[in-house]
Amino acid sequence: MEPTPAAPALTWPPTLLLRAQAVRVAFFDVDGVLTDGGLYFSAEGETLKRFHTLDGHGIKLLARAGITPCVISGRDSAPLRVRLQALGVTHVRLGTEDKLPAASDLLAELGLDWSQAAAIGDDWPDLPLLRRATLACAPPGAHAEARACAHHVTVARGGEGAAREFCDLLLVAVGHYRRLLDAQHRGGAT
Repeated sequence: MEPTPAAPALTWPPTLLLRAQAVRVAFFDVDGVLTDGGLYFSAEGETLKRFHTLDGHGIKLLARAGITPCVISGRDSAPLRVRLQALGVTHVRLGTEDKLPAASDLLAELGLDWSQAAAIGDDWPDLPLLRRATLACAPPGAHAEARACAHHVTVARGGEGAAREFCDLLLVAVGHYRRLLDAQHRGGAT
């Protein structure tokens, strides 16, 4: 006899879940969201980045639930490209400070619009996306203007699970969180 899976531990305000029900694309900033925002350089001047595995697994779960993860960043680096490739993220725009045209192009490629988009960001370059997305999130260490645009400020900090919290919120809102969690309890792949 299989054990009965436990109820999900996460809860969200119903108004937040309703806001996110139609989301089919999620925009992620990198520095300050997928990383802690610090810039680390080796003695040779190579940029080093630290990513959290919780965030990476959340991004993979989004894709399995039919939500396309997209990354738009003002910076471009080899470590970031390696990480995104490992996560299977193919909708990427790097080295662009003007994020709105990049996001608009990605939406057009996917045949979606802003009413189907969620975004998480932490600073001024993210504001155009946060203002247009149907669901906007920011980590607690984000600039005050980004937090002011956010419908939800994550409990977890950037680079320490903020992106996973964003992913989990979306998965609950679109009705896939429980299915994925139950599969994990049964020992199946999520």
